[in-house]
Amino acid sequence: MDNIYFLMLIALAVLAIADLVVGVSNDAVNFLNSAIGSKAISFRTIMIVASFGIAAGAIFSSGMMEVARKGIFNPGEFYFNEIMFIFMAVMITDILLLDFFNTVGMPTSTTVSIVFELLGAAVAMSLIKIGAAQGSFIDVVKYINNDKAIQIIFGILLSVLVAFTIGAIVQWVSRLLLSYDFQKKATWVGAMFGGFALSAITYFILIKGIGGTSFANESFDLIGGVTIKEFLQKNLMLVVILNFLIWSTLSYILMKFAKTNIYKLIIGVGTFALALAFAGNDLVNFIGVPIAAWQSYEAWVASGVDATQFSMGILAEKVATPTLLLFIAGMVMVITLLFSSKAKKVVQTSIDLSSQEDTKERFQPNFLSRGFVRLAIAMSEMTSYILPKSWQDKIDQQFKKPPVNNISKKDLKDLPAFDMVRAAVNLMVAGILISIATSYKLPLSTTYVTFMVAMGTSLADRAWGAESAVYRVAGVLNVIGGWFGTAIIAFIASGIILTLISFGKGAAIAILLFAAILLLVRSYISHNKKNKELREEDSLNRAESSSIQGVILESADNISNVLKRTNKIYKNSINGLAKQDVNLLKKNKKQGEKLSNEIDDLRDHIFYFIKNLDENSVGASNFYINVLGYLTDIAQSLEYIGKVSHKHVNNNHKKLKYNQIKELKEIDLKLEDILNQTQAAFANQSFEEIGKVLEQKQELFDMVSDKIKTQVARTRTEESSPKNTTLYFSLLLETKDLMTSTMNLLQQYHDEHDSSVEPATIADQLQN
Repeated sequence: MDNIYFLMLIALAVLAIADLVVGVSNDAVNFLNSAIGSKAISFRTIMIVASFGIAAGAIFSSGMMEVARKGIFNPGEFYFNEIMFIFMAVMITDILLLDFFNTVGMPTSTTVSIVFELLGAAVAMSLIKIGAAQGSFIDVVKYINNDKAIQIIFGILLSVLVAFTIGAIVQWVSRLLLSYDFQKKATWVGAMFGGFALSAITYFILIKGIGGTSFANESFDLIGGVTIKEFLQKNLMLVVILNFLIWSTLSYILMKFAKTNIYKLIIGVGTFALALAFAGNDLVNFIGVPIAAWQSYEAWVASGVDATQFSMGILAEKVATPTLLLFIAGMVMVITLLFSSKAKKVVQTSIDLSSQEDTKERFQPNFLSRGFVRLAIAMSEMTSYILPKSWQDKIDQQFKKPPVNNISKKDLKDLPAFDMVRAAVNLMVAGILISIATSYKLPLSTTYVTFMVAMGTSLADRAWGAESAVYRVAGVLNVIGGWFGTAIIAFIASGIILTLISFGKGAAIAILLFAAILLLVRSYISHNKKNKELREEDSLNRAESSSIQGVILESADNISNVLKRTNKIYKNSINGLAKQDVNLLKKNKKQGEKLSNEIDDLRDHIFYFIKNLDENSVGASNFYINVLGYLTDIAQSLEYIGKVSHKHVNNNHKKLKYNQIKELKEIDLKLEDILNQTQAAFANQSFEEIGKVLEQKQELFDMVSDKIKTQVARTRTEESSPKNTTLYFSLLLETKDLMTSTMNLLQQYHDEHDSSVEPATIADQLQN
């Protein structure tokens, strides 16, 4: 039985490495979003700076390991075997929970997850002990470190509101003073801003970095024989003022004589500082529990007492964590940061929600987001009555964003999500808030602080305009809801897993570990599959050309793509109905929805397309808009066919009759032949072939009409299923609409091609 604890220790070590990987993937948003979103420095430089910050922070994090040992529960109330069960339940829950959030691309708090997992497992173990002793469930309070747990939870929740509010206020003031033309401001203005920001970030590094190391507890004659920590605490104002004067002077010199962009420097230093804080503060979330388990195991082995009798009061004592372990953990975090695709996905969520530019919105509006936006509009209107008109005009002028014209798809993609002022404010405010909380020993979530600061600055910077506000607010509410969901799920799941381990012992641990491995592998495969789908060739491209000829050629690729996918979706619908294959129909329905969404994205880009046209090619807009209209009709028909087919089979309605399936297959084969010819014409850009396809239009329409007449006669004499009749007529009528839209599209190309460009001209363009 003793060997089980050693095996558990090995399992915890492996889980710690895995947890570092999934944890860094989620928490990368804490320190990367400002630098990546502003594109102030290259991605390679960002990663190098962040890596150094992580490595330094990991070494400085020894003091934070106390949270896992005694921050949530009273270790003296538990025996060694019970503590090991708690730690095992926590790690299994943590790695699965964080991987789930990484997969969906939602930033969550590793601090919240570990706190509530420890709380859930400790409460579950306490209840088991109380039940075995036939005690009162009220006694659970003596097992939990109530004061500390409440302090942690309250600090985490408060950080959401405070970070959002302070971020919004500081950004509003900064933009009011600097405007969007901040590069043209006087040197002393930039120097003052740089001095304030860099002194705040430096103070943050001192508090979170040096202040958290054992080195800070050593005394030096140079500072009066006191420790560094005591010196920082006693001379707070002196340190802050000196910091500001030194950095302001240095900023002025760098800007005036070295022509340095001070905002880039702020973003680089701020990224290092937040990466350091992340590793220093959050490393406990990943390896604190395994290290506590290892130290518990060492103490138990040395005692010679039975595992069920050895009290873990030793965990209440302060124990230093070996620097080598911290360094190894830091290296794992650095490697993960450099290679994790999930980290990039989580960061992208934060950047999209704070983007100054139009992006493809990931979240759908809900009644809460609409309500908040209406409230904000009402408050804005009230403010307009209070402030004088001249004041409002001056404020609006400072927030006026420089116009961006003639932007191509590539250039639009390369634009930063927000400017360097907002990135600097994000880093500065997050650093100040975290360092203040640290100086008062208030635990908080760095994820919550950095994310909510970014959202607050986005709101103040008017990034959430009428076009995007309901979507962005909905996204923020989704993320916050996910945070609260994290707490609830972590508490319940950890308690359940602890109960299973407590009663199942080694067998339960083995099964749970095996299940965790399977789920992680499944998640990894699913993530890779989704990435491949995003990179597949069948995605649609936005038109960039500024001439009618260019639009014809570019749109041809999209139409070829749509027709290829139309053929596949329609065929799968018929085959799925014939075989009653609900899985095929479900997948096919999703493909129809995906095509429809991609075409909607093209329609959303019409504004930029028209802006990009040259003066002599405005007629291209009418052609392109008509093409998108026909593509939309095609996608809607396919989406409807896929939906009704899946619904029919999924609801276990009667299978279509043999003759109905046969007739649908005949239509499918004829449609396939026409679509293949059409696709080949567009793929090869042989537009003269379109006329041959149009000649077959009436033949297909007549075939569909004949099938409708046949079904009418069948319904009057032999049909007995209303659902079958409804489905069959729906498929035939929607097929007719599908072909009408397709033929109208072909006619549009045929007419435009004949009137604007000769075939030889197109061939010459293609060769050139």
